[in-house]
Amino acid sequence: MPGNAPIRPDAPATPSPFRTREEKIRDREEKREAVLRAAVRMFNARGFHATSLDDVAASLGVSKPTIYHYLGNKEQVLIECVTRGLEPLRRAAEAAGGEPGSGLERLRRFLVQYARINMDDFGRCMVRTGDESLSPEAAVRFRASKRDIDLALRGLIEAGIADGSIAPADVKFTAFTLAGALNWPARWHDPAGPKSAEEIAASLVDIVTSGLAPRS
Repeated sequence: MPGNAPIRPDAPATPSPFRTREEKIRDREEKREAVLRAAVRMFNARGFHATSLDDVAASLGVSKPTIYHYLGNKEQVLIECVTRGLEPLRRAAEAAGGEPGSGLERLRRFLVQYARINMDDFGRCMVRTGDESLSPEAAVRFRASKRDIDLALRGLIEAGIADGSIAPADVKFTAFTLAGALNWPARWHDPAGPKSAEEIAASLVDIVTSGLAPRS
């Protein structure tokens, strides 16, 4: 009977209309990233308190439950944003301690990364977010993460003083001064401006570290 004809082994397979598990995971991650990027840019433009999840959903043409599905409530969205800003700073601080060169050279490389990261969407959100925007528990974790980065910065300064590449100075005050100067671009940097974040970061670090080297 024609209907019982055997399938030839070399016959082309019929394409499946169903997505594979890997495709589903990739699709979910892409949608989650789109939601997170929309949220962080709105937080940066309007401020956390002035932005609602309805605003974020409307900007993407989706429903508010979609935001909850991918990221959770508004504070959970903010925590994800500031974590995405802090994590590359933590990695850069860890890497800087093991790099070759003098203490000042390692400090400069870390500061360039620090400034550049703070001009990214998530770095900008991290700098602009105050403890008052978070629940007490989340604020404690946020402060602890920032403190780790501050201690790493102080460690680089101390290493430079120890090897003579940085003039003796108050380490805590120097760290606060450098961080304060390099946090500020998160408020004024325009991504559409004539200079890239990398160019701005390098110029700023040249300025803020010019007084650290010992005087001859």
